[in-house]
Amino acid sequence: MKNLSRILIAIVFMLITLGAGIIFSTKGYTFFISHVGKIVFALGAFLVFAVMPYKYFRNISKYLLVGIILTLLYTLLFAPEIKGASRWLDLGFVRFQPSELAKIFLLMHLAVMIEKKGDDIKDFNSGLRYMLLWIATVSGLIFFQPNVSTTVVIIFTSFILLFVGGARIFHLGSIVGGLGIIGGIGAMILPHSRARILAFFNSVIDGGSVNLQVLQSKIALGSGGLFGLGIGQSRQSDLFLPEPHNDFVFSVVGEELGFLGALLILFAYMSIFFVGLLIAKRAKDNFGQLLAFGLSFTIVISAFIHVAVGLGLLPTTGITLPFVSFGGTSIIIFSISIGILINIALGTERHMEMRRARS
Repeated sequence: MKNLSRILIAIVFMLITLGAGIIFSTKGYTFFISHVGKIVFALGAFLVFAVMPYKYFRNISKYLLVGIILTLLYTLLFAPEIKGASRWLDLGFVRFQPSELAKIFLLMHLAVMIEKKGDDIKDFNSGLRYMLLWIATVSGLIFFQPNVSTTVVIIFTSFILLFVGGARIFHLGSIVGGLGIIGGIGAMILPHSRARILAFFNSVIDGGSVNLQVLQSKIALGSGGLFGLGIGQSRQSDLFLPEPHNDFVFSVVGEELGFLGALLILFAYMSIFFVGLLIAKRAKDNFGQLLAFGLSFTIVISAFIHVAVGLGLLPTTGITLPFVSFGGTSIIIFSISIGILINIALGTERHMEMRRARS
């Protein structure tokens, strides 16, 4: 398990280093210093969650989830709008998105409930419906910020965890079908999400690009060739590609590192997921297994949604590339996730050593 922890830390360190280099090359010294400050804070958060026994969260998961729900409600009602959305709380040293922390706390409490309910999760009334109430509350508050993309990620990840935890696929499929209809109607009502969805479908019908961002993103990815132009040599990030340090940072990766470099980054995220699965498989309690799987899946699905947007395969969203994109909330929350994964791995190692000592 110690080897798995080292591999995980090495991969994340490589991604963070790459992200810092790209941010410096695309946005300059000021953004780079700001990003380094957030990396330092993220490192502190990682260390706290890496040493705090993960089993402690079993007793406080409900309080953490209630707290973040109240924070989401406050954000929705009182936080100032930025770019037409009330998603951020200004803590002075960082602008914080409570929706990102809600991902972890929801997964944490769902893992507790699945472990506690056991086979009752197969029954809708005695098990599943209570979990659905928590999912609906969190995702509903995030949806009305509005933040449709994060809502979809939270619902999708939560339902995958319920399925892994033993929920009946008939129940989940029926609910997903209903949510798809309701969510689709809701997304078409909200102006910004409607514009993105219609642009995406028009691009599919017409064979063009979703929007100018995606067009420039594809140009960046294509101009990188096999080996790339080199770190700091991106041309599209200079005025042509909007948000090259954040929403479309993978396009800059493809331009500067080429097809092989972009492929290596995708392999890194798959490796994180694979290592997370191994940690989950070897964990000695259901809570640790479910939490490790949920956190690993959240990281890899966020990465592949970000990449799919850059390729024009999905409507434009604000999903960041884990550990690479600029943004305090993103890198801090993903670092916390890695810290918990390391904690589960080390906890399993200690359990195994104690068993060997007794035998």
